Amino acid sequence: MRQWLGSVLFTTLLFVSVAVWGVVTLLLRIFGYRAMWAGIRLWARAILTLLRWCCRLDHSVRGLENLDRENTIILMKHSSTWETIAQLVLFPGQTWVMKRELIWAPILGWVLYCLKPIPIDRRGGRTAVEKVIETGKQRLKEGLWVVIFPEGTRVPLGQTRRFGLSGTLLAQAAGRPIVPVAHDAGRYWPRRSLVKLPGTIQLVIGQPIATVNRDPREINAEIQAWMQSEIAAMTKQDK
Repeated sequence: MRQWLGSVLFTTLLFVSVAVWGVVTLLLRIFGYRAMWAGIRLWARAILTLLRWCCRLDHSVRGLENLDRENTIILMKHSSTWETIAQLVLFPGQTWVMKRELIWAPILGWVLYCLKPIPIDRRGGRTAVEKVIETGKQRLKEGLWVVIFPEGTRVPLGQTRRFGLSGTLLAQAAGRPIVPVAHDAGRYWPRRSLVKLPGTIQLVIGQPIATVNRDPREINAEIQAWMQSEIAAMTKQDK
């Protein structure tokens, strides 16, 4: 009962905070992009703290040293809502490839639009890939990291689906490596689940993977295998 009540309280406060802090962030636009980004990161830290207080759900991170280098592309496992919030705190200044429908959402969409995302039509095929490459190269030149969920949508923990090529092709076009990220957030905050389970989400930031002069499908296969191996190891540790 305690976990259920804590989860309901957290979810309610999360939705309220998106509306309230979204307005605050839009007002910060007066002071420029950096002020907006600082406001978003402050909100994300508050939400992660609230998650710990209400649901007894914390997180641990390994591999932060792999971000101590030139900005590049991050390919991250997507199995929960948690990582969409945590990435704002864990990674340096960033942009994201996301479905364009999110831009149309009141308040949230307006905030996202101001933070230089790469919105795409997921049914756009080659056109969507070309947009990721073109806009992504520009964002990298601006000093931002580009975060991509290569599976394109949330996938339950323990499952996977074919990786899209846009992130890898962007890395190759920009001459940058890819930093892979794996986590087990889907175990504690599953898709479409109101109740968040107590525990510690594990997130691992892998070493950069070279992309120049390699087959993009081979790169994707390497990253996918690494993610699955890391997640399997996380699951095994808890048994």
